[in-house]
Amino acid sequence: MVANLATGWAHLLNGGSQATPTAGSRPEAPAVKPASKAQELLQRGIDQGENKDFSGATSSFRQVLDLDPANKHAWYNLGVIAQHDHRTADARAAYDHALKVDPDFGSALYNKAILLESSDPDQAIAIYRRIVSADPKAATAYLRLGQALAKKGRDGEAEDAFSFAVHADPSLRQLVPEQFRDSTSATPTATQAGTRR
Repeated sequence: MVANLATGWAHLLNGGSQATPTAGSRPEAPAVKPASKAQELLQRGIDQGENKDFSGATSSFRQVLDLDPANKHAWYNLGVIAQHDHRTADARAAYDHALKVDPDFGSALYNKAILLESSDPDQAIAIYRRIVSADPKAATAYLRLGQALAKKGRDGEAEDAFSFAVHADPSLRQLVPEQFRDSTSATPTATQAGTRR
């Protein structure tokens, strides 16, 4: 079984008009624009989180939200920290904030589904289906979908999901439960994973 780990930090994308300054670079204007400051703080929080300074990262992400309350990456990263600390309600609230900003934010959807697997498996299944519908190559989402379906005794649907997971990423075959492993060697059919009844 895949460990109950959330996906990692939401990194800034390179490019765009608001590049994050590198260490040692000087801004051309004496005042830093709020968007640039928010990006700088977001990157600092990501760096702190990657270095396991969760207190510092939390502070940085909160400062981002003071400047930009609709920053989905700051909300998401606060969720990652809360999920790491087993603060499920806080993590879910942070992911929900990120999803209010961007309802299709895949990483937030995925991590929220992980949180819901034990308390609301039907909602977790629905979220995994939404993820794989948007991204048919989302191998780990297919794998987790298969696991959630298998726990509910929906073996045919689980088999389909596991087949799609292994087809998208053959290295996941070792994580497929033994009873479904043989069925993953064949290429999946046109049947969408999770639709078999």
